[in-house]
Amino acid sequence: MSFRRGVVRQSKFRHVFAQAWKAEHCIDDVRVSRVTWDGPLCAVNPKFIAIIIEAGGGGSFLVVPVSKSGRIDQSCPTVCGHAAPVLDIQWSPHDDNIIASASEDFTVKVWQIPDGGLTSPMTEAIVTLEGHSKRVGILAWHPTAFNILLTAGCDNVICVWNVGTGELVYQLTDAHPDLIYSVSWNKDGSAVCTVCKDKALRVIDPRRGTVLKVKEKVHDGTRPMRAVFLSDGKILTTGFSRMSERQLALWDTKDLSEPMAVQEMDTSNGVLLPFYDPDTNMVYLCGKGDCTIRYFEVTDESPYVHFLSLYSTKEPQRGAGFLSKRGVDVNKCEIARFYKLHERKVEPISMTVPRKSDLFQGDLYPDTAGLEPALLADEWIAGQDAPPMLVSLSGGYTAHPSKHRDTLRSKPQLVSQDSGTGAAPPSAGSVAAPTSTATSAAKETEEEVPQPRVATRDTDGNTERPKREDDLLNELLAEIKALRAAVLAHSQRIELLERQLARIEDGDV
Repeated sequence: MSFRRGVVRQSKFRHVFAQAWKAEHCIDDVRVSRVTWDGPLCAVNPKFIAIIIEAGGGGSFLVVPVSKSGRIDQSCPTVCGHAAPVLDIQWSPHDDNIIASASEDFTVKVWQIPDGGLTSPMTEAIVTLEGHSKRVGILAWHPTAFNILLTAGCDNVICVWNVGTGELVYQLTDAHPDLIYSVSWNKDGSAVCTVCKDKALRVIDPRRGTVLKVKEKVHDGTRPMRAVFLSDGKILTTGFSRMSERQLALWDTKDLSEPMAVQEMDTSNGVLLPFYDPDTNMVYLCGKGDCTIRYFEVTDESPYVHFLSLYSTKEPQRGAGFLSKRGVDVNKCEIARFYKLHERKVEPISMTVPRKSDLFQGDLYPDTAGLEPALLADEWIAGQDAPPMLVSLSGGYTAHPSKHRDTLRSKPQLVSQDSGTGAAPPSAGSVAAPTSTATSAAKETEEEVPQPRVATRDTDGNTERPKREDDLLNELLAEIKALRAAVLAHSQRIELLERQLARIEDGDV
């Protein structure tokens, strides 16, 4: 299909220019994984680039500093703790040293990468999450709550974990009748959207375990689909038509009866992977096996999804990594950067908006999500929601010490050099057979209450110590109150469902 521009539309992103970096800045001799899974196979943050690679027996991925270029030596250390191929990797949005990996060995592992990268092979994860009965292929960190991780497996089950305690806090076992293709959180992490092999789009509240909205047959084709939540609450999906044409569709969650916009592209077989930038409201589509990257702008004016341009090369891509906005070069008006995976090479591609001025272009760089989490895991579990904590990119981004980081890393499960607890991560068995949300919340209350008290005793004895202890005690009491309320609410819900089940079994309904 040819994209007709029609009347010229005013947009600062109409002339986004894509350019591959020179050969000397590429990463060479990377044996990119040949696993038959429609994932990006790559994850990037401002510190590191991680690539799933071929491994003889087990599964492994490579982690190198984002500044790395040139040939990768075959003896380069990797993260190699899985017993089967790795299918997905995702960096934590709130800690650039924490990465999660999902594997065909049914497990999810969380790793802490040292500053500067690996100096020896890493085989021991800081947390191992076991709850799926088949291979796990989808990971999605919560966008605003620290240590909340969602996983989806080929058992058609969605699990939500508190990585800080290693506990499975929510599990959705009956929401999807078939293989889950993709999961995406909304802006504040209060809901997720999913697409499934049954061709349906679902909007789900993971804390209540309820499906809020369903749209049957989002795309008519049988090939895999993808869905991503946009910052204004709309959902963008990619899939195939009945005639196997690749499609892009935009949906309004208030009314899923008809799409707001549909664009058909070509008849290639590659699954379109959407990468969304909430700051510019642009969507980049990378098809596996394609030689192109298409990019679109989503606006409030019809036709809502505006095709901007496409970047084309001679070599097809095996996957792609999308750098978070904190890592782009604002001095060169770079608004996005991809790391395109070739068969044996990783090639950076910069998306820039040409400007004559050397000054910081504030209209291109609104405040973006920073490392600081808006909520702690327990606060989100207790029912709170909050938008991302934003930071300015003026002058380039520099990470500031997080006010939560020391407290959170002092928990037993995320131990670092500055941690004073010395406790070990939880064993995998502690999450293998969870009972209910209420039980998990109750356990969490029992386990977490003593932790900050120990940390307080370890601090130096200055005059503010009693006041800090009082503040800490008040925070703990408030947290306990919120958790008790959550436990009570879930208990009442369980009783209600049990009564309804009993009525059904007795034939009253």
